[in-house]
Amino acid sequence: MGFNCGIVGLPNVGKSTLFNALTETAAAESANYPFCTIEPNVGRVPVPDPRLDELAKLAKSAKTIPTYLEFVDIAGLVEGASKGEGLGNKFLANIREVDAIVHVLRCFEGEVTHVDGSVDPIRDAETVETELLLADLESVERQTEAAIKKARGQDKEAKERLEVLEPVAAALREGQPARSVTVPAERRSVFRQLNLLSAKPVLYAANVEEESAATGNALSEKVAARAEAEGSACVVVSAAIEAEVAALDDEAEKQEYLESLGLEETGLKRVIAAGYSLLDLLTFFTAGPKESRAWTVRHGATAPEAAGVIHSDFQRGFIRAETIAYADYLACGGEQGAKDAGKMRAEGKDYIVQDGDVLLFRFNV
Repeated sequence: MGFNCGIVGLPNVGKSTLFNALTETAAAESANYPFCTIEPNVGRVPVPDPRLDELAKLAKSAKTIPTYLEFVDIAGLVEGASKGEGLGNKFLANIREVDAIVHVLRCFEGEVTHVDGSVDPIRDAETVETELLLADLESVERQTEAAIKKARGQDKEAKERLEVLEPVAAALREGQPARSVTVPAERRSVFRQLNLLSAKPVLYAANVEEESAATGNALSEKVAARAEAEGSACVVVSAAIEAEVAALDDEAEKQEYLESLGLEETGLKRVIAAGYSLLDLLTFFTAGPKESRAWTVRHGATAPEAAGVIHSDFQRGFIRAETIAYADYLACGGEQGAKDAGKMRAEGKDYIVQDGDVLLFRFNV
């Protein structure tokens, strides 16, 4: 199961610098973890999780395997993309394929000229959002027209579709993204089928100058306020610093450099963690002598669904999930200690997996 975030932004905002730093960091870690750049514009990045190393120590694992997120460097956008201007069609097609959007906004002055002649991250955010809204409105109007025709013939599915399309169209005409529309639980599958660009969750990456990496600046504060108002996420990052850190080989040297700037960790780690949270994901683990491994599912996944992430046979022949909470695994010194203390539970098909669960699946095919 792969989850990905598309990195978008106007020209000269630091989008490609940030993407390159992400993929260079991942490549540098390839000695420890399997890494691949699937295509020139796709990077598969390990999700940092200190719990995995702790589990591996207790389980005396020969290797550790993290879970991953994919980051996609989306083709550049210009005003008019919704009408095919510039690389508009490619841009919109690429966004349609990702699960979430990381929108890089320039929050620094500098010698490199901004495409619009001045630095204004809120204007940049609105430029991209407008193109997504316009493309969505065109799609919704087309789908509404088709649904109305079918609904006249008493098509039940078409009527249900209209119940979702109408409030979405109203929001788009008011300049509000599709994700702002409250959709009843029983209609969410219909909403997802609309495949709207502005329905995707957004993380704003406020790209600041080096001096503001630890504290942010006035421009990044505006971005944070916008994110809070619309229920999106925001991370302050300096793409220039991330590129410099990615170029360093020695971990101690990297940490020393970060500390000299007043930073505890790289901005990339925060971007990855925020992207993971944005997608409403959680991590469960498997641990043993051969390997300790992190796996990803969405919140609300059942034990059989989690088993299916490992192998379809595990889900098909699911019997039970022998479950230990991460805190109990640590406190009891591993699997055997947790068993002895009565902290291992046998969970059935209805069990909802919790973040940090250490699971052993029993199945029969």
